Amino acid sequence: MPTPRRTRRALAAATVAAAAAVASASAPAAERAPVEYLNNAKLLPGTLPFSEAVRLGDTLYLSGQVGIAPGTMQLVPGGIEPEARQALANIEAVLKANGRSLTDLVKCTVLLADMADWPKLNEVWKSVLHAPFPARSALGTNGLALGARVEIECLASAGR
Repeated sequence: MPTPRRTRRALAAATVAAAAAVASASAPAAERAPVEYLNNAKLLPGTLPFSEAVRLGDTLYLSGQVGIAPGTMQLVPGGIEPEARQALANIEAVLKANGRSLTDLVKCTVLLADMADWPKLNEVWKSVLHAPFPARSALGTNGLALGARVEIECLASAGR
């Protein structure tokens, strides 16, 4: 059960992020929060056409992570459980490289190559993340990059 303090903090972060997005969209360009494109964790080869994360105001948008060994394009062997654990480790590395931690996660979207893997994903999720958990959606897909079994993308509070 979420603690009142963590629940209030998550609610406050989401409220601030939503307000900042609305204010940013309606503010003149000179007043908008700068967009920062971040590749601090060095998990991915620099040749890929996307950033590890983007910071806009108090929100950190993380690119989807599959279970690749850092600095390579090779999935860890063993299927859904090791891949999910590595994807979460990669997310943690991106967060840490940008001054955040897993406790700053607000929302994650999980893409599964096979929805039958959902129970195994949940077991890994509970072993890495702890209550109160971020909001989460899970979707079945028709294929993921590199033949991965799982891809996870997240939003995190980036309050300074």
